[in-house]
Amino acid sequence: MDIQKDKLTIQDVAEATGLSAHTLRYYERVGLIHPIGREENTRRNYTADDIGWIEFLMKLRATGMSIKDMQRYAELQRQGDETLPERVEMLKSLRGNVEARIDELNEHLKLVRYKIEIYSQIIEEKSLEKI
Repeated sequence: MDIQKDKLTIQDVAEATGLSAHTLRYYERVGLIHPIGREENTRRNYTADDIGWIEFLMKLRATGMSIKDMQRYAELQRQGDETLPERVEMLKSLRGNVEARIDELNEHLKLVRYKIEIYSQIIEEKSLEKI
């Protein structure tokens, strides 16, 4: 699929992003995606820029941002550069949440590593006893 072409179908975008057509229509319906242009036969025409925006939304969602906050962010983005300060604050808050989650996951990882080390030692000791 050539995402550089001017007109991408919903199937093209679904393939490029990994989202279902249903999810893409939902994102448009709730205002996460601007209203997508349509052909006379009512087929949606997405652009490469739309894919970039959708991929950004997916990253926001993956960080734990709520749909409500994503809607607010999308609304601000559509309003233009005068909303940059508010968007920066939203992203700073998100960054703090992501960093806290990373710290939490690193603590969990330490425990997993510790358990692997302990269990590996026990396994090795038991195999040496059999010799």
